[in-house]
Amino acid sequence: MFGKKSMKPQNRIDSLIGHGTRIEGDIFFSGGLRIDGDVIGNVRAEAGQASTLVLSEQARVEGIIEVSHLVVNGTVAGPVYVSEYVELQAKSRVTGDVHYKTLEMHVGAIVEGKLVHQEKLALPPPAAIEGSIVVD
Repeated sequence: MFGKKSMKPQNRIDSLIGHGTRIEGDIFFSGGLRIDGDVIGNVRAEAGQASTLVLSEQARVEGIIEVSHLVVNGTVAGPVYVSEYVELQAKSRVTGDVHYKTLEMHVGAIVEGKLVHQEKLALPPPAAIEGSIVVD
């Protein structure tokens, strides 16, 4: 109440990956992104900025997800790192650990992995991200 205020979620969807679309490769975005298709690669929002990723019931993501706000009703195969709020809706299926600050999980949602609460987002080590470039 009197502490540091959370980032407000991005309510506007700026980009859409439609049903029947398949993307192979990493996606970097800012603002809001809705996925109705398939993504084989990591999905990352711009660090330090409010971002919202929405995965519809038809959506499938195979890779690491890093965002501030996440709403899932589809399938995720990979770890999820959410710095603020994650909502796992009734048809969501997550295979991988879910790192979160605030979690809402509906009846029917499935997580095959650990639910890891943390106040500060711990990002995956760069070596865990295939094909990533590390600059010191």
